[in-house]
Amino acid sequence: MDPVAGDKALPAQDVPGSWPRCAGRMSIDRRTAVAGGLAAGLALTATAATARTAPPGNRRTTGAPPQGDTSATTPHEHTAAATSRNGTSDITVQGEQTARTTIPTARDPRARSGRLLALATAKPPPPHGGWYATYTVDVPAAGPYLLRAVATVPVEQPHVEETGSYVRITVNDGPARPVSRSQPYWYESPKAWGDLSRVTLGDVELRRGANTLTFTVDGPTVLDERTGYRFLLDEFTLTPVPVALTSVRLAGPPGNLGHYRGDDRAALRLGLNAAAPRALTVTYRVHDYFAREVASGAVRVPAGARGADAPLPVLAPGNHQVVAALSPGPDDRVVGHFAHLPARRAVRGAANRFGVNVATHALVPPPLLPALAAATAAMGVGHVRDGSAWPAAQRRPGGPFDSHLHETVVDVFHEHGLKVLEVVSAPPAWAMTPTSVPLPADLRDAYRYARHLAGRGRRVTADALQLSNEPDVDTTASTGDQHAAYVKAAALGIADEPGGPPVVLPGIAQEGVFQELMLQNDVARYADVWSFHGYPPLDDTDPEFPSSADDQRELRERFGAATPLWMTESGTFLPAGHGTDLSPAMQRTQARYLVLSTVESLAAGTDRQFWFCGPPCTDEGVSFALFSRDFQPLPAFSAYAALTGLLGEANHAGSLPELLPRAAGFVFGDGAGRTVTVVCAPKPRDVDVPVPDGTTRVYDIMGAARGTPPRSARGTVRVAASRDPLYLVTDAPPPRGPRPAAHDAPVRRRPFSAAEHIVLSQRWAAANAAPGKADGDAEPPFGQRLGAATRMTLDVYNFNGGPESVTVTARAFGGWSVTPRRARVRVPARGRVGVEFTVTAGDAVRPGVDLPLVFDALLGAEPVPPSVSRVQRRPRPGGRPGRQPALAPVIDRVLPAAGAAASGPEVRISARVRDAVSGVRAERITVEVDGARIAHRFDPATGRLTATARLRSGRHTVLIRAFNHAHAPAARTVTFGVKGA
Repeated sequence: MDPVAGDKALPAQDVPGSWPRCAGRMSIDRRTAVAGGLAAGLALTATAATARTAPPGNRRTTGAPPQGDTSATTPHEHTAAATSRNGTSDITVQGEQTARTTIPTARDPRARSGRLLALATAKPPPPHGGWYATYTVDVPAAGPYLLRAVATVPVEQPHVEETGSYVRITVNDGPARPVSRSQPYWYESPKAWGDLSRVTLGDVELRRGANTLTFTVDGPTVLDERTGYRFLLDEFTLTPVPVALTSVRLAGPPGNLGHYRGDDRAALRLGLNAAAPRALTVTYRVHDYFAREVASGAVRVPAGARGADAPLPVLAPGNHQVVAALSPGPDDRVVGHFAHLPARRAVRGAANRFGVNVATHALVPPPLLPALAAATAAMGVGHVRDGSAWPAAQRRPGGPFDSHLHETVVDVFHEHGLKVLEVVSAPPAWAMTPTSVPLPADLRDAYRYARHLAGRGRRVTADALQLSNEPDVDTTASTGDQHAAYVKAAALGIADEPGGPPVVLPGIAQEGVFQELMLQNDVARYADVWSFHGYPPLDDTDPEFPSSADDQRELRERFGAATPLWMTESGTFLPAGHGTDLSPAMQRTQARYLVLSTVESLAAGTDRQFWFCGPPCTDEGVSFALFSRDFQPLPAFSAYAALTGLLGEANHAGSLPELLPRAAGFVFGDGAGRTVTVVCAPKPRDVDVPVPDGTTRVYDIMGAARGTPPRSARGTVRVAASRDPLYLVTDAPPPRGPRPAAHDAPVRRRPFSAAEHIVLSQRWAAANAAPGKADGDAEPPFGQRLGAATRMTLDVYNFNGGPESVTVTARAFGGWSVTPRRARVRVPARGRVGVEFTVTAGDAVRPGVDLPLVFDALLGAEPVPPSVSRVQRRPRPGGRPGRQPALAPVIDRVLPAAGAAASGPEVRISARVRDAVSGVRAERITVEVDGARIAHRFDPATGRLTATARLRSGRHTVLIRAFNHAHAPAARTVTFGVKGA
């Protein structure tokens, strides 16, 4: 039971609270911020639209004064003891010394007075005033005071086990205002003790004598394993500070984060931390993306006013930095940003290829969510990627689901015309065992939760569901086959709910064994979208786009899948100092990288691109965001807006190899009959760019018009190219037909069959677990570590509506054997049956060598998708792994050879296909010529493959694909010429 007020003793632990917390701690990074689950399911919060940079030695907040009102009272009243510490002018108030409160106090020897204010409950707030604490404080003089506290913070920090709730602060009879600081501010707050940090909450304006300060918990938040309220306050301190300039932002409604569009004149709003004691002057200078001064001036703040507006001239589209200072006044400069967006807007609906990661529960406080959604939509993206927490939605086994908190987030994005890709989080602690982490031990829990997310019992659903985030680079021992079984179960839950949204495969950090093993388990057939991530190296401050998109397109081709490719995270690691945003140089680097990485990814075949991330997000000195620490748009925000508006549907139509190596060019169709050519160069130079016959207008990286150059007789226009990309928009379609427009329709054309509703999942004892992935840095071998003879269980799940009889066949290779070879089992509807097997190592098995273990099955005569793992003989202590054989077929000796000229029209095609470990599956060899499958012959004894194609003169491409008995593929593509046809 949670007390309303009064003392309680706290256990000697780091997290005062009333329910179990996570076992581990994780820092906020691009992986955990959206992964959800045990770590990222915590409600990491952030925010703030106005702040300034404090000079050295002045730790005063840069945010707008948090002021507000609350009239709640409770039966428990105390008199606050305001004390002056160390003879200074600081006034310190202990957290438990409230005048009125609904929040209980607790004893803890680490608190300054041995007690503190301590709220940790899932109960709804009291009806009158909610969870609040009011204090009475006497101050010697009127004016602004810096408010600092030892309290919980609403974002995850390295020293925090469980985060706290957002709060609002009310000063006297003023309005209640949220303490809306962004994640970087909170994240950098130093540790006090336990889960409490030393936080700076902003400047408050007080009158001389008695004042009231009220802290009110601002709505429920996602905690470890439930939705609730948590606020711990040891003490707060008030320090008198001078009247100072504290914020610079674009004037306008509070729901605008600093962007406007069109030719209307805009204005700056320059805010103080208190009423001006006399007339004051604020000077300011405005610079554009290219560091050119485009405006400057001074504005008078009348006595008694808390700020003033300064009109701006008509500005070209772009991103603008404002540097302002109070004169005379403290030697502080305040930096702000605003964006003038291009006139051309992005396409809306399914054809929009652009998205951004938002991680709302980690990075965005509820008061700022509508403004962020509006800015995101104005930027031109059509999709946001977000995550919700399963632990908060289902608190006990078989219990009801409650996703209302995240549903409100989805509602806000939908109201602004944005589609939501929701990342399915890791399960609650009750659903896992030590050997299943980070997956549910019973896949029926995943099926039921996914069906809930797809719409069962849910008021509003996301537009697509992604079945986990970067499982290949966590610290657990989970393997690709185990994750594939989980994805199948969850995908079936989504598909079995009428009208369920598309299924997106897990966001894979890097192509490798984990992903390949997932795909060998035939998981792609359960998904509508193929997903992956791409980042340059961590220490690269001049990044180039990685090969992720090309690698994933090749991998998809190798496995014969046809699902669209989504890069659900793309970003770059750029350094930001403590307490600062990216430097201007790094801001320009980020803007360039955003444009070029998006363009190159789309050119490589990606169908949809999601930037990581939108809201302010900093981790260990690295920044990713499109908004500043004060939630104002950075140059990358404006660059994204220009890109989405000018590229339109962004249907790739080819590249311009003739520009290499002096420059690079990418050609797109915008879906409205125009050609858009994106051009850049490693250093400034004039470049002649081929364009179609039509008027061509040039736009810079910010979307500002840069003229209409004439088209030469050679069909080119000359532009001054540089590292900042240019857009050449021509009033004519591309010469070569562009790729089709993007769409949101699921690829799935039919319901899953009864056999596809059978899921096989291998279960091993803890002693046989695979090595941990070490955040993706582990070295091979990766397989389950077995002894001479090892018992294991194959779980057979039946997600059909009636009982089914399943025949399982087990196979091992490379000297391993498995018994029994075959088993028949009857599984009840929505049931699970475990089948015991023994895996034995023969004398030829070398320690530390990965080899496949395969379970195939039949439901009647229909094949069931397989379960394929890798096993190894446990290495001896200090022993070296054996030599790793190839675990996929090898295709070589292909004729005609690449680049050869063959005589037509009858062209003979031949190759050799071999597999030394599990053997080639002859029935799964295919030969395609120019995308059309042709007949072939294969001799298993020799590995010789032959086919004959009737071809016209010209260039042709042959694709040979083969699978082995462990369901691993190989593919070989050869392009050659035909003459004489």
